[in-house]
Amino acid sequence: MEKAPLPGDEEGRRMSEGQAEARLLEPDEGRGQEGGSADPTRPAWGSKLQYVLAQVGFSVGLGNVWRFPYLCHQNGGGAFLLLYVLLLGFIGVPLFFLELAAGQCVRQGSIGVWGRISPRLGGVGFSSCVVCFFVALYYNVIVAWSLFYLGSSFQDPLPWEQCPFHNNRTVKECARSSPTTYFWFRKALDITDSIDDLGHFNAVMSGCLLAAWAIVCLAMIKGIRSSSKVMYFSSVFPYVVLLCFLARGLLLDGASEGIVYMFYPRLQIWGEIQVWRQAATQVFFALGLGFGSVIAYSSYNPPNNNCHRDALVVSVINLLTSILASLVVFAMLGFRAKSITMDCVVRNVNLLAELWHPDPSQLASVPWLNVSEPRSVTLPQYSQWFLQYGAQLGGNFTDCNLEEEMNKGVEGTGLAFIAFTEAMTLFPGSPFWSALFFLMLLNLGLSTMFGTMQGILTPLTDSFALLGRRRILLTVGSCVLGFALGLLFTQRSGNYFVTMFDDYSATLPLIVVAVFETVAVSWVYGADRFLDDIERMIRWRPPVLYKYLWRFVCLFAMLALLGASVLRMLFKRPTYTAWNQHMASETTLEYPGWALAFLCMFMLVALLPLPIAYLHAMLRSDADAHTVPPEQQELQGDGYLECDWAEPESISSSPQEQAGPCRAVFLPPGTDCYTRLPQHEDYEEEEDTAV
Repeated sequence: MEKAPLPGDEEGRRMSEGQAEARLLEPDEGRGQEGGSADPTRPAWGSKLQYVLAQVGFSVGLGNVWRFPYLCHQNGGGAFLLLYVLLLGFIGVPLFFLELAAGQCVRQGSIGVWGRISPRLGGVGFSSCVVCFFVALYYNVIVAWSLFYLGSSFQDPLPWEQCPFHNNRTVKECARSSPTTYFWFRKALDITDSIDDLGHFNAVMSGCLLAAWAIVCLAMIKGIRSSSKVMYFSSVFPYVVLLCFLARGLLLDGASEGIVYMFYPRLQIWGEIQVWRQAATQVFFALGLGFGSVIAYSSYNPPNNNCHRDALVVSVINLLTSILASLVVFAMLGFRAKSITMDCVVRNVNLLAELWHPDPSQLASVPWLNVSEPRSVTLPQYSQWFLQYGAQLGGNFTDCNLEEEMNKGVEGTGLAFIAFTEAMTLFPGSPFWSALFFLMLLNLGLSTMFGTMQGILTPLTDSFALLGRRRILLTVGSCVLGFALGLLFTQRSGNYFVTMFDDYSATLPLIVVAVFETVAVSWVYGADRFLDDIERMIRWRPPVLYKYLWRFVCLFAMLALLGASVLRMLFKRPTYTAWNQHMASETTLEYPGWALAFLCMFMLVALLPLPIAYLHAMLRSDADAHTVPPEQQELQGDGYLECDWAEPESISSSPQEQAGPCRAVFLPPGTDCYTRLPQHEDYEEEEDTAV
């Protein structure tokens, strides 16, 4: 339901339909020559490039390198890519634009923005801060893993190239799996067989986590003035590395097969609800929606910054980065799969040669194969031979299938720390490429961590004056607390907690936050009002299509995603993938009851600010009902009631004119003085006609 039009001013004039009923900007804001902020004490970006790099650095993270390629691999390749682009355009970009505009209008963090939209929805900002903190806890552990692998890369040969020996024999766990798998699970994580084994800490990883939090603290200690300088390197360097890997990967044998496998469209996959859910979730997390970090970064912009263009630019860069990372990953995986498959061919041809060893004259009679030179046998030749004669010979002969090897996708961290590292061991100069890759992962993780921490610190310092005056102490205290709680993830079973937090504790609360954000702007405040405010801010009106996308498409999509996620948890008990040391393989286990209770507790803590803020606003409204006159209560509604006690001299000069009537405003700009909107030309024409 649209808001009722505001009453006329002291001259009986009414606002034209195109005007905003409330102002998000300060009275003189955005009118200066430089377009700077009206608040000289608030930090600002040194340049537009710093801001764009910060937004790109936050949105482009580790998920672009391992989650997006994995989802492409598992969900139809090119079909998933097309679906992702579709959902990005109709859901991701509108919601991203909404958060950018809200932060830039109000120039505060998430707590201030959503609290001003409606006091009853003020808990949205607090919930996003809590979720940001939960994400920071486990995300910095991944940064610590990258630090560990980066330090281990300065060895030749790499420590995960070969299996270790014990009593002159290869370690069984490594022999049954692979050197890279063994190094990840046993040397890096020293992982337990289940999540139930608690209390045993990994001292090396705890030290790496301390180093990761120290880096974050030093980069964030002076706010955007220090973190923005780091962005020049942390946001740009990953692209340099990805381009280097792409150039190297395209020259490898098997790269073309891997890329074709990725982009080959299997459109029948669109009929599965699970694919739509995963694509929507990836869009949601790729842009960092709901975290509050997007709002925090945009709040340091000048009011007339073109946030609509920023939303399009950052979204396109994010998409292209995901495609670039997928090209690199699948080129490497194609090379890895081709190498493993060709090793299989050579092994089987050697077995065939041994079978004919008593009578070497019969070697020439083996069809399609040059058994005397196993490495000259091509994969099509062997496949044709095995199809015709392999089953007849029996024994240890196996089919060497490239597609089956490509189907062995590795999810999440395993893609970076197992599959990719295995591919790099086949490179000449593998330590150099390994160090380059993990330095890239480190930069991707840190740039996302900077944005995540900004989503915590900015709302708190904007909303609480005491914390604003003690920002350095708040930053250091947050990092110390993050490290202390992050020790949960450096246990030997810590990897299972990382998976649990990534899959559940952040996902559902963030979707709920996004739902309330969409409702707050499009229904509570009003999409038309919001577009009016954006028009005044950037001096042109965005397409009306955004109104319907916010009110219907985005809201319905978020509710559908929330419903699908909840139903998935209710009808399918949450599971995790555990490493079995004795079997040297991964197994799927159900979370124990205490872990599910732990999970529900964290989700409850993240969502608790929503009802608390609502009840607080209701109680405060009831208390104000006894002090505010009834005629003003009707005007007040869900917003705030303020009066135009003073106007700029250029608009009003007499005290009588300065004492204008009270009017309801929805988003107060944070001062006790409001100025009326300047009249549009069409409004003046209507007034002249009436005269």
